[in-house]
Amino acid sequence: MWDEFVLFIAVGFAAQMVDGAVGMAYGVSATSVMLSLGIPPATASASVHAAEVFTTGISGLSHWRFGNVQWSVVTRLAIPGMVGGALGAYVLTTLPVDLIKPLITGYLFLMGMLIIGRVIWSEFSPKEWPSWLVPLGFGGGFLDAVGGGGWGPMVASTLLGRGMKARYTIGSVNAAEFFVTLVVSITFLLTIGLALWPMIAGLILGGAIAAPIAAYMAKTIPDRPLMIMVGVIVILLSLRGLLQLLG
Repeated sequence: MWDEFVLFIAVGFAAQMVDGAVGMAYGVSATSVMLSLGIPPATASASVHAAEVFTTGISGLSHWRFGNVQWSVVTRLAIPGMVGGALGAYVLTTLPVDLIKPLITGYLFLMGMLIIGRVIWSEFSPKEWPSWLVPLGFGGGFLDAVGGGGWGPMVASTLLGRGMKARYTIGSVNAAEFFVTLVVSITFLLTIGLALWPMIAGLILGGAIAAPIAAYMAKTIPDRPLMIMVGVIVILLSLRGLLQLLG
């Protein structure tokens, strides 16, 4: 039990460092470790989201303190994201969802290539946020609950692919994620309950330590290197999804 607790402190720390700095991969990383231990997908997703209630809260506050959050964007993402997350959590506990995985894998690969392409060939800081934040938030919330993680890869990669400024995108997406994760966790609690508290506690502790460090990195790393990091991670996530489909 102690060995598992320490393992999940390390997993939570590493996952939050990546998620807080580039806006994605906490849920995917932590859920993958749980699935590798033979934990059922719905239980793994429920446990990770329970931990994320705490880590995303700390991460959102850290990004706010470092000036990375634009609250008008948070509102337009969080409210539809909560609706999509609740629906996705319910779907995960009742229906098979394997049909959407190939579509998400291809989407992430294209977004990763687009992000890197913008860094190389064009400017990427338009003045206005897009008008379709609401459907993007809904889709991101649904995917996050169904896949045990996916809010950041869907929402952050789409906005960065459009060319939004990296630190504000990452900070706002992280802040909105807290509200989405809270609703998803409540839905899981009401449908299948929560177990595996030692693992959840380890994820919370590791993520809480990493969150302020990662938020500071998002503020201080220049846009172009940060965008390249995001693009590479998105492509790696898509390749991971492809390997899972082929396996």
